[in-house]
Amino acid sequence: MLARVQSAYILGIEAFPLTVEVDIGHGENKTELVGLADTAVKESRERVASALRNSGFRFPRGKVVVNLAPADIRKEGSYLDLPIALGLILAGEQGNPRVDLAKILIAGELALDGSLRHVPGTLAMAILARKNGFRAILVPEENAEEAGLVHEIDVIPIKNLSDALEYLKAPTDYTPYRTDYQKLFQNNHHATLDFEDVKGQAHVKRALTIASAGGHNVLMMGPPGTGKTMLASRIPGILPEMTFDEALETTQIYSVVSRKGQNSSLITTRPFRSPHHTVSTIAMVGGGANFQPGEVSLAHNGILFLDELPEFSRSTLEVLRQPLEEGFVHIRRAHYAVTLPSRFMFVSAMNPCPCGCRTDPKRTCRCSIGEIQRYINRISGPLLDRIDMHIEVPALPFHELSQDQPAGPSSSEMRNQVLEARNRQHHRYGKTTLLNAHLDTKQLRRYCKLSNTTQQLLLCAIEHHGLSARAHDKILRMARTIADLDNSENILDNHIAEAIQYRSIDLKAI
Repeated sequence: MLARVQSAYILGIEAFPLTVEVDIGHGENKTELVGLADTAVKESRERVASALRNSGFRFPRGKVVVNLAPADIRKEGSYLDLPIALGLILAGEQGNPRVDLAKILIAGELALDGSLRHVPGTLAMAILARKNGFRAILVPEENAEEAGLVHEIDVIPIKNLSDALEYLKAPTDYTPYRTDYQKLFQNNHHATLDFEDVKGQAHVKRALTIASAGGHNVLMMGPPGTGKTMLASRIPGILPEMTFDEALETTQIYSVVSRKGQNSSLITTRPFRSPHHTVSTIAMVGGGANFQPGEVSLAHNGILFLDELPEFSRSTLEVLRQPLEEGFVHIRRAHYAVTLPSRFMFVSAMNPCPCGCRTDPKRTCRCSIGEIQRYINRISGPLLDRIDMHIEVPALPFHELSQDQPAGPSSSEMRNQVLEARNRQHHRYGKTTLLNAHLDTKQLRRYCKLSNTTQQLLLCAIEHHGLSARAHDKILRMARTIADLDNSENILDNHIAEAIQYRSIDLKAI
């Protein structure tokens, strides 16, 4: 007998339809699994056989063929255990379903006793099921909260193989699961670090307020111990809360990441990713034999922080160009081609030289000019050009370290400024989620008009510093953000002047 069960496969962060076809015929007892299955899928035969036996079912006798269609796409993971097991039961006439199997999407990993375990990617599968008009999706109980974020489809939590078959016999006996995402947002109380803890560096706090308000990329440069990492770790505390759409996008990315059985539910806090400088190129952008999103995608809608920037390999840094420019990363390999979202705020920090003392007035730099140049040249000009703001973080004198009063505003005050500036941007750009840092050339001409005197000021700065056309556009975007913080509709001279000073550090000036 032939049975068909609907499931899905994951490619990148999206799910695509997959049909498990099981045919039982006469002949020697043999099971063939076809359809470009990887090792985890091929090993499902042993898991499924034990799960069937321990759940009170028998493994079919005769020639069994299990086909995973479409047959020309490689299948990875263990989430096909449950649909394969149900296909064997139905093809062996051990169950009598009362539902249209073509309208039920099924996924889950089986334990040897027939219970179900957490699988990655169920949020993407639920989105696919809603898009393709499925009636319901059957998932392990541990995945119910994640899949239940999609409200326009019945999400059925399943404990074990027997439960799944019972649902197919009597679907009205099961209550669909719906995740209360509003409650998840309300329970989103996490401790954040405060900028009040940072001594001095008032001008850096001002720059980070501008960067957070407009979504601008930042490079902080200064001697060791001046607070660069401390400042970067406090940026999440001044960013706006995630919207539901942003949370859903981010959760879908994390949903497909193998996290050793952890439930991924809804991610309501902006990601802060800080990979070690030994991170590989694939780990940064994603890919690999068993595809996984990289750091640039895991930081989507959040922050990617690279500390000690010159210590990262040149190839790892160069792959950041496309995500910084487009907000997407395109990955093409022999067996797949995917596009992942990677719109993040890029924050980085570095020392001015290998020993770190070149700009410290109290310590003597031991580096030669050649060593300094080689150290700086680890960061290419094109990458540096894509970083909007270059900020000097100087060593602090003792009186600033010892004073009780914090220099500059607290995180609460900075966050209020950021929220007001972002509200002005949302009002200006309508329903789009554009930030000033993401304006294209056409939008720059429309929203960043300058008076003649302001235009002349910018021209002088470009010619004096030898800045590129990209730097020209980034100055305009920063000036637009500074004007928003000042509640000014027009970009004035002082806005352009402040924006220019954040481009003072480049390869020529360092």
